Amino acid sequence: MAKRTQRDDSFNIHPLVHMWARMRLETDEQQKKAAEAFLIVSTSVSTDEIRVLQDWEFERRIMAHITAVGGHMKTVEMVDGKLLRGGYMLGNVYRVHGKYNMALEWYRRVLAGREKALGVGHLDTLNTVHCMASIFKTQGQYGKALEWHERALAGVEKALGVDHPDTLNIVHSMASIFQMQGQYGKALEWYERVLAGVEKALGVDHPDTLATVHSMASIFRMQGQYGKALEWHERVLAGREKALGVDHPSTLTAVHCMASIFKTQGQYGKSLEWYRRALAGKEKALGVDHPSTLTTVHSMATIFKTQGQYGKALEWHERVLAWREEALGVDHPDTLTTVRCMASIFKMQGQYGKALEWYRRALAGKEKALGVDHPSTLTTVHSMATIFKKQGQYGKALEWYERVLAGYEKVLGVDHPYTLTTVHSMASIFQMQGQYGKALGWYERVLAGREKALGMDHLWTQNIIRFLISLYEKMEQQEQAQELRLKLHLPLPSSPISITTPSTAPGVEITSIEERGITVGDKVPRPRAEMDMEGASDGEVVPKRRKLGE
Repeated sequence: MAKRTQRDDSFNIHPLVHMWARMRLETDEQQKKAAEAFLIVSTSVSTDEIRVLQDWEFERRIMAHITAVGGHMKTVEMVDGKLLRGGYMLGNVYRVHGKYNMALEWYRRVLAGREKALGVGHLDTLNTVHCMASIFKTQGQYGKALEWHERALAGVEKALGVDHPDTLNIVHSMASIFQMQGQYGKALEWYERVLAGVEKALGVDHPDTLATVHSMASIFRMQGQYGKALEWHERVLAGREKALGVDHPSTLTAVHCMASIFKTQGQYGKSLEWYRRALAGKEKALGVDHPSTLTTVHSMATIFKTQGQYGKALEWHERVLAWREEALGVDHPDTLTTVRCMASIFKMQGQYGKALEWYRRALAGKEKALGVDHPSTLTTVHSMATIFKKQGQYGKALEWYERVLAGYEKVLGVDHPYTLTTVHSMASIFQMQGQYGKALGWYERVLAGREKALGMDHLWTQNIIRFLISLYEKMEQQEQAQELRLKLHLPLPSSPISITTPSTAPGVEITSIEERGITVGDKVPRPRAEMDMEGASDGEVVPKRRKLGE
């Protein structure tokens, strides 16, 4: 019923014995012992910015203990500073392991305790508000996340001033939400405010400054300004090599992001060279099974998939999946992202039945963990709709696309790139069904949105123009087709129009926000790397600034 383990000199006690021992105590003594156990568990978890493999394994191993001691604390009032700090740390653990609702429970308890003990304007209280906002953002509740960030921002500006680094941390987080909503211009404005402030206060090569440069570079990438994105990433890389060394994990993150741009440009050989440099460095510095190392493995697998090396891609994805299932759990969002990527390979191999099985697993997990309207959930719905379209089930495909479209319009807005991607997919079905007039209207909506958000020179905008030219010619509307040809400086028709389909072009396959290479720059610890459009982890986590009041 109770025995000592050989591995780490600890005790295993049968739950019935544990319950019996607790029930023998008076209520006050139960609460006292519960608090003692709570502090032991909460102080045992990692507080480091860079979490090593042992941290993940240890936290997963003691997760049952965390849950148990947390349950015993339900009757204990949390106003003591040590208990509140412990609750904050457990909230962080649940968040990084993808248990967002559990994290919110603890953050809410900590917030209530800190408001009572310290006041609503104390920096520790405001940091808890900030952490809750980060959860809402992860869950795709962008409006709610902005409300909570605004509350934190108002308090910190009042306490510390508008140019204090902690104030700018929150501004950075809000900019990241605008970025995720596709409001790239607004996001850049807010990032520019951060950049001006941190350059002045901290210097041009400070990690916080380079984190903001990194985020701005990711927007240039999203806008198709690959040359400018490379320049800014090169600045990050040079600064980190100088300050931290060539083998530091943050430097290797910059190397990884450079590789992602080469991949986006279709320079797969060059991209693999840079990914290999990042991989070798991470394996040496962090270990072969560290989450950041596996992020690069994941990204390389997507290149193999793009190159048609499906067997090799599956092998590399399986390596990632095995670790994530073991370390994070089968229903963790990162695990489900890998499941989804493997499903996409089965789809590309024409194994539609098998692909749907894997997509259904990803969908069920994401609906449970993130909600039915989270962008990542809707991404999986979109992928399944694409299979129904390939199978000629146009009615069913449209039903599923309509669910995606309604969700994206609600969460991201009518002109977000992901929303327009879904409009594009639906237009293609109308075209396949011979409903050219209807298809034309939907394609024109995509064109208007992409011209507004990305500009005429972006490849995605030009891609939709080519679709329109092809459709106009099928409808024998040569005047409109010629007008668009002149817009793209194309010759008059002597052969069928060629539609460019880059690996990251929307309208071919959409993926979720966390699969886009957007580095959102939360200033609270998080293990999750953002993913690019092929499901690869190209965003990587930017080194976090210090937390407010912690």
